[in-house]
Amino acid sequence: MDTTKPLIELELDDDGRIRRTGNVLTASTHIITVVVGAGVLALAWAMAQLGWIAGIGSIITFSSISIFTYSLVADCYRYPDPVTGNRNYTYMQAVKAYLGGTMHVACGLVQYTKLAGITVGYTITSSTSLVAIRKAICFHNKGNAASCKFSNNPFMIGFGILQIFLSQIPNFHELTWLSTAAAITSFGYVFIGSGLCLSVILSGKGAATSITGTKLPLEDKLLKVFTAMGNIALACTYATVIYDIMDTLKSHPAENKQMRRANVLGVTAMTILFLLCSGLGYAAFGDNTPGNILTGFTEPFWLVALGNGCIIIHMIGAYQVMGQPFFRIVEMGANMVWPHSDFINKEYPFMIGSVMVRFNLFRLVWRTIFVILATILAMIMPFFSEVLSLLGAIGFGPLVVFFPIQMHIAQKQIRKLSLRWCCLQFLSCLGFVISLAAVVGSIHGIILDFYKTNLFMYKQ
Repeated sequence: MDTTKPLIELELDDDGRIRRTGNVLTASTHIITVVVGAGVLALAWAMAQLGWIAGIGSIITFSSISIFTYSLVADCYRYPDPVTGNRNYTYMQAVKAYLGGTMHVACGLVQYTKLAGITVGYTITSSTSLVAIRKAICFHNKGNAASCKFSNNPFMIGFGILQIFLSQIPNFHELTWLSTAAAITSFGYVFIGSGLCLSVILSGKGAATSITGTKLPLEDKLLKVFTAMGNIALACTYATVIYDIMDTLKSHPAENKQMRRANVLGVTAMTILFLLCSGLGYAAFGDNTPGNILTGFTEPFWLVALGNGCIIIHMIGAYQVMGQPFFRIVEMGANMVWPHSDFINKEYPFMIGSVMVRFNLFRLVWRTIFVILATILAMIMPFFSEVLSLLGAIGFGPLVVFFPIQMHIAQKQIRKLSLRWCCLQFLSCLGFVISLAAVVGSIHGIILDFYKTNLFMYKQ
């Protein structure tokens, strides 16, 4: 008598993969989780530069552009038909399908430059928070009149050493636990920062604000405004993971229709959160709003320490979430160029207790060098607002505006010089101008900060 049980048949999607079960709600949650990050903490500073009218208007404008262009991106998830075509699993794959190889290379350069740059930004952010914890403890023990200034360098070096070890994990799938912890803590520090700002306002100690923002000479004001726009652009960007989110959605109703709704829900929730954080921060600190609102508090020191601790945990995980795709693309390229090299391809398995660990010489050397270089760059320019603005500027124009519009034009075969074509190209040019202005403002800010501090001697 045959006692064997038949294997359970897995339901598969049209591409042969296990059936996806995501929906509008889960996709909206993913969007919110991705955009709630360190960039949110810089929005209060951006609001202080822009003032109430331009600040609120800019956040709503950037969010509206994001809803529109991410909906275009959603329609390009499949090629050539948005409902029945073949799936594009990555943003770059979609660009290649619709725009060809040259644009594919250009998109890759922008995307991976931004990913590499973000690791520098996360090193700066983590060290800023570690210094903020030390300052809060110093002021708590010695009083507010004490001199409590500390170098970021030891904290950056410690963070870099930790990332060297974490970077040896072979692939992204083995980091799920770290990514989950990072997502949870991101909400923790945003709400702690907003709560502390609200307590200042309710106590009647809020600073004076204005509809035009900080009072500065015209040239300085414009450059600060440009930098602020870069900060807002960074906070609104999730283009690099939008297809990862879409790849979780069930096939019926069509993925692009679900993602359109998820974009509206997610970006609307994001906008409300951004307005809340930026408005409360500006109302609490006025013209003296710090780049990272949590660094403006020293009491209650345990809550300040907890909020900054949440930032550090988030940065540890986010560094790997952004770094691993960059590591992988370089290692894939090395494998293609030297397919028979043991140094590049050979894995050496060994046991640590009951855990099997795989060791690769090229991965060890290359990832270690990358983390060291990222740490040194962070030590050279540890300027929170300006570096985040530069990263936002690099990504917003090309990834959020230009490529989505060009893919949409190619998909719908929109006639050149038609009214619709002209309107879309105008929006594309506007995105380019915004990015260029933010690049100019952030680089100018970095140069000014260089002149104010000695190399590797910055203290906060």
